[in-house]
Amino acid sequence: MPKTPYLYQLTERLSESLAEFPAEFRDRHSSYLKSNQTDVGGFPHREGEDDLYYTGFALRGLACLDQVDPTTAKRAGSYLRGCMQKEASIVDFISLLYSVKVVRDAGGPDLLKSNFPNCSDRVLSVLEAYRKDDGGYAKATEGHSGSTYHTFLVALCYQMVDRELPERDRVLEFVLSRRREDGGFVEVKPALRGGTNPTAAAVALLLLLDADEPEVISGAVNFMIEMQNPEGGLKANARTPLADLLSTFTGLLTLTDIGEKSRFDLDGMQKFVESLEVPTGGFRGGVWDSDTDSEYTFYGLGALALLRRNQDGAGPA
Repeated sequence: MPKTPYLYQLTERLSESLAEFPAEFRDRHSSYLKSNQTDVGGFPHREGEDDLYYTGFALRGLACLDQVDPTTAKRAGSYLRGCMQKEASIVDFISLLYSVKVVRDAGGPDLLKSNFPNCSDRVLSVLEAYRKDDGGYAKATEGHSGSTYHTFLVALCYQMVDRELPERDRVLEFVLSRRREDGGFVEVKPALRGGTNPTAAAVALLLLLDADEPEVISGAVNFMIEMQNPEGGLKANARTPLADLLSTFTGLLTLTDIGEKSRFDLDGMQKFVESLEVPTGGFRGGVWDSDTDSEYTFYGLGALALLRRNQDGAGPA
């Protein structure tokens, strides 16, 4: 039996936890996300234009809240259909693959099946154009070396179309080459110090590849612990003074997946995440941020859902 893709499993995990939160909390954030949907059917970035990346996060957030109603799905489907003939980056590609699943599951059309009967072959041809000589996948086809983050995204894309990631051993060699002395991983080859988000991507990729690297994983855990600052959240890297919600979510998810999240100051992290929630719905990216968007709202909901597993109560009010 095929293994359920990681992103689908993650949505199920977060949804189960968020279902235990008060209805008012869930309604507040689902109303915020739905209010961002435009007349075209997509969801915008902060400058106000429809964006496939932000549409993906809005739909992921609504799916975790079990609030993708038929009207929202139908409108989103119209937007996604218009995106299917356009060139897309790997980031946009994974947003599209996940979004069409959400639309289909909510009773909308199966856009991939109707537009691309040979979807798996199409995905293969698109993604392999990003493969580089170092075994990784680059951010752009003209790139000269692989990206830790984009290689992880490619692995997720292959999962979602039920295909094996080609040349597993080369990918494993690539991701291990991005490890640094501090135990973290870097996004690009010249970088000397690890970052929270490339480390999260690298560890997740190692888990997807079923790599037996206990010492590498242990070093990554220690690196993540060092990234938690007095605010309670995680910094993007050692030189960044302030925590952010993206790094906090990815770090928490990583240690949750390997059974080590109790090593964080979880109470401090809870306070940090809750401090970024806006009373009318949505989450900011950090104390430095003055606005909300669909991406950070997903990270906020996801972090609280993961933290909820340590609580006896029913979550935030």
